[in-house]
Amino acid sequence: MAPSLRFLLFLSATLFSMQTLAEAATCSDCFIHSRAAYYPNSDENGTDTGRCGYGSFGATLNGGDVAAASDLYRDGVGCGACYQRRNTHHNGLLNQVRCTNSYYCTNNGVTIVITDQGSSDNTDFILSRRAFGRMAQTTDAAASLLALGVVDIEYRRVSCSYPYKNITIKLDENSNYPYYLGFVIWYQQGRSDITAVQLCETQNFVCKLLDRSYGSVWTTTSPPSGPLSLRMLFSDENGDETWVVPVNNIPNDWKAGQTYDTGVQVNL
Repeated sequence: MAPSLRFLLFLSATLFSMQTLAEAATCSDCFIHSRAAYYPNSDENGTDTGRCGYGSFGATLNGGDVAAASDLYRDGVGCGACYQRRNTHHNGLLNQVRCTNSYYCTNNGVTIVITDQGSSDNTDFILSRRAFGRMAQTTDAAASLLALGVVDIEYRRVSCSYPYKNITIKLDENSNYPYYLGFVIWYQQGRSDITAVQLCETQNFVCKLLDRSYGSVWTTTSPPSGPLSLRMLFSDENGDETWVVPVNNIPNDWKAGQTYDTGVQVNL
Protein backbone atom coordinates (compact mmCIF):
# COMPACT_ATOMS: atom_id res chain seq x y z
CA MET A 1 0.00 0.00 0.00
CA ALA A 2 1.34 3.41 -0.95
CA PRO A 3 2.39 5.65 1.99
CA SER A 4 -0.01 8.40 0.91
CA LEU A 5 -2.94 5.97 0.92
CA ARG A 6 -1.99 4.63 4.36
CA PHE A 7 -1.84 8.20 5.65
CA LEU A 8 -5.29 8.99 4.26
CA LEU A 9 -6.76 5.86 5.82
CA PHE A 10 -5.12 6.70 9.16
CA LEU A 11 -6.38 10.30 8.98
CA SER A 12 -9.90 9.12 8.13
CA ALA A 13 -9.94 6.64 11.03
CA THR A 14 -8.61 9.29 13.41
CA LEU A 15 -11.24 11.84 12.40
CA PHE A 16 -13.98 9.21 12.74
CA SER A 17 -12.75 8.30 16.22
CA MET A 18 -12.65 11.96 17.25
CA GLN A 19 -16.17 12.47 15.93
CA THR A 20 -17.45 9.42 17.81
CA LEU A 21 -15.86 10.59 21.07
CA ALA A 22 -17.29 14.07 20.59
CA GLU A 23 -20.76 12.66 19.97
CA ALA A 24 -20.49 10.47 23.06
CA ALA A 25 -19.41 13.44 25.17
CA THR A 26 -22.40 15.51 24.08
CA CYS A 27 -25.01 12.76 23.86
CA SER A 28 -27.81 13.64 26.25
CA ASP A 29 -29.47 10.25 25.78
CA CYS A 30 -26.34 8.15 26.29
CA PHE A 31 -26.13 5.85 29.31
CA ILE A 32 -23.36 6.32 31.86
CA HIS A 33 -21.75 3.38 33.61
CA SER A 34 -21.65 3.53 37.40
CA ARG A 35 -22.56 1.73 40.62
CA ALA A 36 -25.48 1.92 43.04
CA ALA A 37 -25.98 0.97 46.69
CA TYR A 38 -29.04 1.34 48.92
CA TYR A 39 -29.96 2.87 52.28
CA PRO A 40 -29.05 0.03 54.70
CA ASN A 41 -30.87 1.31 57.78
CA SER A 42 -34.22 2.42 56.42
CA ASP A 43 -37.62 1.11 55.51
CA GLU A 44 -38.66 0.48 51.92
CA ASN A 45 -38.94 4.16 51.03
CA GLY A 46 -36.31 6.88 51.05
CA THR A 47 -35.22 9.10 53.92
CA ASP A 48 -37.31 11.91 55.39
CA THR A 49 -34.20 13.92 56.30
CA GLY A 50 -32.67 14.22 52.83
CA ARG A 51 -30.45 17.14 51.82
CA CYS A 52 -32.95 18.31 49.22
CA GLY A 53 -35.25 19.62 51.94
CA TYR A 54 -38.32 17.59 50.97
CA GLY A 55 -38.85 16.19 54.47
CA SER A 56 -41.24 13.25 54.78
CA PHE A 57 -42.58 14.06 51.30
CA GLY A 58 -39.19 13.04 49.88
CA ALA A 59 -39.47 9.53 51.34
CA THR A 60 -42.59 8.69 49.34
CA LEU A 61 -42.10 10.84 46.22
CA ASN A 62 -42.36 8.82 43.01
CA GLY A 63 -43.85 5.93 44.96
CA GLY A 64 -40.70 5.69 47.06
CA ASP A 65 -38.39 5.13 44.07
CA VAL A 66 -35.89 7.76 45.20
CA ALA A 67 -32.15 8.04 45.72
CA ALA A 68 -29.31 10.04 47.19
CA ALA A 69 -26.75 11.27 44.66
CA SER A 70 -23.09 12.13 44.99
CA ASP A 71 -21.75 14.33 42.16
CA LEU A 72 -25.20 14.55 40.57
CA TYR A 73 -26.44 16.45 43.64
CA ARG A 74 -24.56 19.48 42.28
CA ASP A 75 -24.90 21.66 45.37
CA GLY A 76 -28.66 21.10 45.33
CA VAL A 77 -29.28 21.92 41.65
CA GLY A 78 -29.72 18.19 40.99
CA CYS A 79 -32.57 17.82 43.48
CA GLY A 80 -35.79 16.62 41.86
CA ALA A 81 -34.01 15.32 38.73
CA CYS A 82 -35.13 11.94 37.39
CA TYR A 83 -32.79 9.19 36.19
CA GLN A 84 -33.45 5.98 34.37
CA ARG A 85 -31.09 3.11 35.01
CA ARG A 86 -30.18 0.11 32.95
CA ASN A 87 -27.58 -2.54 33.57
CA THR A 88 -25.29 -4.74 31.50
CA HIS A 89 -26.27 -8.32 30.69
CA HIS A 90 -23.55 -10.95 30.88
CA ASN A 91 -23.50 -11.33 27.07
CA GLY A 92 -22.74 -7.65 26.51
CA LEU A 93 -26.23 -6.60 25.43
CA LEU A 94 -27.71 -3.62 27.21
CA ASN A 95 -31.07 -4.00 28.94
CA GLN A 96 -33.20 -1.35 30.58
CA VAL A 97 -32.47 -0.94 34.31
CA ARG A 98 -30.80 -4.27 34.86
CA CYS A 99 -27.84 -5.11 37.08
CA THR A 100 -24.92 -7.18 35.86
CA ASN A 101 -26.04 -10.28 37.72
CA SER A 102 -28.61 -11.64 35.24
CA TYR A 103 -29.40 -14.49 37.64
CA TYR A 104 -31.14 -12.06 40.01
CA CYS A 105 -32.08 -9.05 37.88
CA THR A 106 -35.07 -8.30 35.74
CA ASN A 107 -35.34 -6.59 32.36
CA ASN A 108 -37.94 -4.18 33.76
CA GLY A 109 -36.89 -0.65 34.50
CA VAL A 110 -37.20 1.83 37.31
CA THR A 111 -36.96 5.62 37.27
CA ILE A 112 -35.66 7.31 40.42
CA VAL A 113 -35.81 10.89 41.71
CA ILE A 114 -32.94 12.63 43.52
CA THR A 115 -34.05 13.59 47.04
CA ASP A 116 -30.80 13.45 49.02
CA GLN A 117 -27.02 13.72 48.88
CA GLY A 118 -24.66 10.84 49.62
CA SER A 119 -22.22 8.28 48.24
CA SER A 120 -21.00 4.83 49.17
CA ASP A 121 -18.22 2.69 47.71
CA ASN A 122 -17.73 4.74 44.51
CA THR A 123 -21.43 4.96 43.73
CA ASP A 124 -23.39 7.66 41.94
CA PHE A 125 -26.62 6.63 43.70
CA ILE A 126 -27.80 5.31 47.05
CA LEU A 127 -31.26 3.97 46.31
CA SER A 128 -34.21 3.37 48.56
CA ARG A 129 -34.59 -0.31 49.40
CA ARG A 130 -37.76 -0.33 47.31
CA ALA A 131 -36.02 0.96 44.17
CA PHE A 132 -33.01 -1.33 44.69
CA GLY A 133 -35.20 -4.39 45.16
CA ARG A 134 -37.29 -3.60 42.10
CA MET A 135 -34.30 -4.46 39.92
CA ALA A 136 -34.73 -8.10 40.97
CA GLN A 137 -36.84 -10.76 39.23
CA THR A 138 -38.62 -12.05 42.34
CA THR A 139 -38.96 -11.38 46.06
CA ASP A 140 -36.35 -14.02 46.80
CA ALA A 141 -34.04 -12.55 44.16
CA ALA A 142 -34.54 -9.11 45.73
CA ALA A 143 -33.30 -10.45 49.06
CA SER A 144 -30.21 -11.84 47.32
CA LEU A 145 -29.68 -8.56 45.48
CA LEU A 146 -29.92 -6.61 48.74
CA ALA A 147 -27.36 -8.97 50.24
CA LEU A 148 -24.91 -7.92 47.52
CA GLY A 149 -25.16 -4.32 48.71
CA VAL A 150 -23.68 -2.69 45.60
CA VAL A 151 -24.36 -3.39 41.91
CA ASP A 152 -23.08 -2.07 38.59
CA ILE A 153 -25.57 0.07 36.68
CA GLU A 154 -25.90 2.39 33.72
CA TYR A 155 -28.12 5.44 33.82
CA ARG A 156 -29.22 8.54 31.97
CA ARG A 157 -31.32 11.55 32.87
CA VAL A 158 -34.95 11.45 31.77
CA SER A 159 -37.90 13.78 31.99
CA CYS A 160 -39.80 13.78 35.29
CA SER A 161 -43.54 13.30 34.96
CA TYR A 162 -46.21 13.46 37.64
CA PRO A 163 -49.65 12.94 36.04
CA TYR A 164 -52.36 15.16 37.50
CA LYS A 165 -49.80 16.99 39.66
CA ASN A 166 -48.77 20.61 39.22
CA ILE A 167 -45.55 22.11 40.53
CA THR A 168 -46.27 22.85 44.18
CA ILE A 169 -44.50 24.87 46.85
CA LYS A 170 -44.53 24.19 50.59
CA LEU A 171 -43.78 27.16 52.80
CA ASP A 172 -41.22 26.80 55.57
CA GLU A 173 -42.76 26.52 59.04
CA ASN A 174 -40.56 29.45 60.12
CA SER A 175 -41.79 31.81 57.41
CA ASN A 176 -42.89 35.08 58.99
CA TYR A 177 -43.77 38.26 57.09
CA PRO A 178 -42.08 40.75 56.83
CA TYR A 179 -38.90 39.07 58.08
CA TYR A 180 -38.49 35.76 56.29
CA LEU A 181 -40.06 33.56 53.60
CA GLY A 182 -38.81 30.15 52.54
CA PHE A 183 -40.26 27.26 50.58
CA VAL A 184 -39.39 23.99 48.90
CA ILE A 185 -40.47 23.11 45.37
CA TRP A 186 -42.34 19.81 44.89
CA TYR A 187 -43.08 17.87 41.70
CA GLN A 188 -40.33 19.40 39.55
CA GLN A 189 -41.08 18.28 35.99
CA GLY A 190 -39.22 17.90 32.71
CA ARG A 191 -35.46 17.29 32.45
CA SER A 192 -34.20 20.83 33.04
CA ASP A 193 -32.85 22.29 36.28
CA ILE A 194 -34.44 25.08 38.27
CA THR A 195 -31.50 27.46 38.58
CA ALA A 196 -33.15 30.66 39.81
CA VAL A 197 -36.39 31.71 41.50
CA GLN A 198 -37.96 35.16 41.83
CA LEU A 199 -40.91 36.50 43.79
CA CYS A 200 -42.70 39.48 42.26
CA GLU A 201 -45.28 41.82 43.73
CA THR A 202 -48.36 41.58 41.51
CA GLN A 203 -49.27 45.23 42.07
CA ASN A 204 -46.09 46.98 40.92
CA PHE A 205 -44.14 44.01 39.41
CA VAL A 206 -41.11 44.59 41.65
CA CYS A 207 -39.24 41.28 41.77
CA LYS A 208 -36.76 39.86 44.26
CA LEU A 209 -34.27 37.10 43.50
CA LEU A 210 -34.32 34.34 46.10
CA ASP A 211 -31.36 32.42 47.55
CA ARG A 212 -30.98 28.67 47.26
CA SER A 213 -30.57 27.88 50.95
CA TYR A 214 -29.83 24.22 50.20
CA GLY A 215 -31.25 21.49 48.00
CA SER A 216 -34.60 22.58 46.61
CA VAL A 217 -35.21 25.13 49.38
CA TRP A 218 -35.44 28.81 48.37
CA THR A 219 -35.42 31.65 50.91
CA THR A 220 -35.41 35.41 51.28
CA THR A 221 -35.36 37.97 54.06
CA SER A 222 -37.73 40.94 53.82
CA PRO A 223 -40.07 39.18 51.35
CA PRO A 224 -42.21 41.28 49.00
CA SER A 225 -45.72 42.15 50.14
CA GLY A 226 -49.17 41.42 48.78
CA PRO A 227 -50.08 38.54 46.47
CA LEU A 228 -46.86 37.19 45.01
CA SER A 229 -46.11 35.91 41.53
CA LEU A 230 -43.56 33.12 41.35
CA ARG A 231 -41.01 32.98 38.51
CA MET A 232 -38.76 29.94 37.96
CA LEU A 233 -35.79 29.78 35.61
CA PHE A 234 -35.41 26.38 33.93
CA SER A 235 -31.96 25.67 32.42
CA ASP A 236 -31.20 22.67 30.22
CA GLU A 237 -27.89 20.91 29.53
CA ASN A 238 -27.44 22.87 26.29
CA GLY A 239 -27.46 26.19 28.12
CA ASP A 240 -30.96 27.20 27.02
CA GLU A 241 -32.94 29.04 29.69
CA THR A 242 -36.68 29.62 30.05
CA TRP A 243 -38.55 31.64 32.67
CA VAL A 244 -41.82 29.99 33.71
CA VAL A 245 -44.53 32.05 35.43
CA PRO A 246 -47.25 29.93 37.11
CA VAL A 247 -50.88 30.88 36.69
CA ASN A 248 -51.60 30.80 40.42
CA ASN A 249 -50.14 33.40 42.77
CA ILE A 250 -49.13 32.99 46.39
CA PRO A 251 -52.02 34.66 48.22
CA ASN A 252 -51.67 37.82 50.25
CA ASP A 253 -52.58 35.95 53.45
CA TRP A 254 -50.09 33.11 52.96
CA LYS A 255 -49.52 30.91 55.98
CA ALA A 256 -46.32 29.24 57.17
CA GLY A 257 -46.34 25.49 56.59
CA GLN A 258 -49.04 25.62 53.92
CA THR A 259 -48.75 24.18 50.41
CA TYR A 260 -49.75 26.12 47.30
CA ASP A 261 -50.48 24.67 43.88
CA THR A 262 -48.87 26.81 41.16
CA GLY A 263 -51.35 25.54 38.57
CA VAL A 264 -48.60 24.81 36.07
CA GLN A 265 -46.98 21.71 34.60
CA VAL A 266 -43.64 21.94 32.80
CA ASN A 267 -42.04 19.76 30.15
CA LEU A 268 -38.72 21.50 29.41
